[in-house]
Order: sequence, then structure tokens, then C-alpha cells
Amino acid sequence: MFESFSIIFTIATIFNFINYKWLKLPTTIGLMILSLVLIIPITLSKTIFPEFYTFFCDIIVTIDFKTFLINGILSFLLFAGALHVNIGALAKEKKSIFLFATLGVLISTFLVGGFIFLCTQLIGVELPFIHALLFGALISPTDPIAVMAILKEANISKSLGIKIEGESLFNDGIGVVVFSGILLIATATGEHNTAEIGAEIGTLFLEEVIGGLVYGFVIGFLGLKCVQLLKENPQLAVMITLAVVMGGTAGAFLLHISAPLAMVVAGLLIGNKINVNEDKNPVQKAINSFWEILDDVFNGVLFVLIGLAIHLLNFNIDYIILGVLAVLIVLLSRFASVLLPYSLLKHDEQKPIKTITILTWGGLRGGISIALALSLNKELSGDLILHITYIIVLFSIIVQGLSIGKVVKKLYQ
Repeated sequence: MFESFSIIFTIATIFNFINYKWLKLPTTIGLMILSLVLIIPITLSKTIFPEFYTFFCDIIVTIDFKTFLINGILSFLLFAGALHVNIGALAKEKKSIFLFATLGVLISTFLVGGFIFLCTQLIGVELPFIHALLFGALISPTDPIAVMAILKEANISKSLGIKIEGESLFNDGIGVVVFSGILLIATATGEHNTAEIGAEIGTLFLEEVIGGLVYGFVIGFLGLKCVQLLKENPQLAVMITLAVVMGGTAGAFLLHISAPLAMVVAGLLIGNKINVNEDKNPVQKAINSFWEILDDVFNGVLFVLIGLAIHLLNFNIDYIILGVLAVLIVLLSRFASVLLPYSLLKHDEQKPIKTITILTWGGLRGGISIALALSLNKELSGDLILHITYIIVLFSIIVQGLSIGKVVKKLYQ
């Protein structure tokens, strides 16, 4: 594991340097594009240098993408992102963020699942309806890692930015719960009746979501009080924030509650109470610098890993056709899942369709969707779902990510 991580980290650093000096693309997009380019010589080496090809495949497999992201770096990335989000600005958009992260995810899940199921019937690909809903659940949440990394370099208004950031921070936790609930139904045996499954899903929601939010506030509050006592020891203050994430995540797994939601709440609480964005005193500077560097490191490794892992997949024409159709379905479902909740709110803007369009195009998918797809076995149509998920993620990060700034400029010029 250490050897694999070290090699991927080294590749990410080299690619970051190349992108910074020459490509000058948004970092995550540049890293992914360079990773996809690297796939070409790696694939060609399969017949010429089979030992090298096998060695490289082993590196990707050893890291175990799902465990590495969901049980590893996700908590660090969410905490780092939440640390710099202004609670005051978030509170002003709380209604829209809440509706997007809950009702929006549910609407998108069923729209995507339903239309994907119809498409598979039309092209003759086997995909049970409940498995289509699983796909809808894992692809509906926008990825906070991809969104926040790319929004840093997109020139959008603060109000719109906070809507997208806030939604992406919270809806992945909600999305995982929806995914887990549908997974319970998909794997339920005949011994379980509808009432029992419904009770399990309700309990899952209470434990994961409510438990995660409360737990995050508790560990965030304790960490904050410790940090506030260390004005002259910034190194120890940084260690305490790191302990909040590492110890807090381990505790969340033991308590069976949502670690992502807990880290978002803890990050928001600590970051805002110590005003980490001011960067004036030693503690603020140390925490700010440490988490920005750690965020860059893990983001680089994650997006290089997403790009490199694609060579392990075997795409066929049916998968490609379905993947292209899925891109359109996901975008249309995203539009509907933003439009419906947004229509329930009062707005000062004269043309809300512009905001809805940007929210739709700015709703990027990334590593979380791939990680959830990797958790599905063959009995749950895991192979098919993983392939179309990868196509959507590549389109989302490269095409949507590269063009979001231009879309904003065109709509508001």
C-alpha cells in the first residue's frame, strides 16, 4: 500500500509541475488529462514489457480505490474544504442547500434510475430496475472534491458559489444513505417484509445523517476549545485538527454514523470560530497552510488515480452507447432536480433559469461515484454500472469542469 501510494504521489507531483508550468489548466483537470495520456504508453507496454504492465496494474489494484477514498482521504478533503466555507454565507442559502441536498438527490435518483432502465431495455442490455436505481443513487450527489477544486478557478458570484459548494458538501452524505437504503432493498431476502426494510432504512437515516451531524458538532466543539487554548503553539493546534479528522473518522466508523457529514460540520465549526481565512495569527496561518497543502496532495493523488484506473476497464460498444446516453440523462435529471426544489423558494433574481443552468452544469461527479460503483459486485450489475459511471465522471470533470467558467461568462455578460 505504501509503495503504491508513493508511486502515485510522485506521478501526481510531476504532473502538477507540468500542468503548472505549461498546460495551465485547473489542477484537477490537468492531472486527469495527463493521467489519461499516460495510459497510452502503459497500454502499449502490455505486449512489449508485460512485467512493467503487470507491475503498474498491481499498483492501482493494491491501493483499493473504494477503501482509499471512502474510508481514507474523503474525511480529510471534506474537512479541508469545509474549513474555509463561511457559515454566515452558508446560512443565507440554507433553504436552497437543504432542498438540493435532500429532495434534489431523491428526484435525481429516481429520474436517472428510471430513464437508464428504459435505455437498457431499448438497446438490449440487462439491468434490473432496482440496480438502475442504485446507479441513480450513486451518480446523483455532486462530488464536493471535484466541485470545490474546480470552483476555486471559476469566476462565479459568491452567492452562486456557496450554493454549489454547500450542496456538494452535504449531499454526498445524503447520497450515500440513499444508496445504502436502496442497496438494502436490492439485497433483501424473502424473509424481510416491506415494513422491516422501511424500518431499517429509517434507522439508517437517523443513525447516519442525524448521528453524523450531532457527532460532528461534538468533536468539532471539543477540537475548537483545545485549539483556542493554544495561541502560542500553532504546531500542536494543527495536530489537534488532524486528530479531530483521524480520530473522529475512526469513531464514526465504530458508531456506524456518517463520517463525511461529521467532518463537514467539524470543519465548518472550527474554521469559522477561529477565522482561519483571516490568516493573521500563528495558529490561523499554520492551520490554513497545513490543510491547504494536505488538500492539494490528496486531490492530486485522487484525480491521478481516477485517470490511471481506467485502463483496468474493458469497454464494449454497448457500454459506450449506454454511457453516452447516461451523460445526457444525468444532465437532464440534474436540471429537473434543481429546477423543482428551486421553484419552491423565493428569489430576487429576474431570470432564475440562469442560476439553474449553472447549478446544473456545475454539478460535477467524481471519485465518490466511482467508489460506490466499485462496491457493487456482479450480482448487482457492478461491472456495467462502473463502466457507465466512469464515462460520466470523465465527461463531468473534463468537459463540464473546463467549460463552467465560459458558461458563467456567456450567461452573465
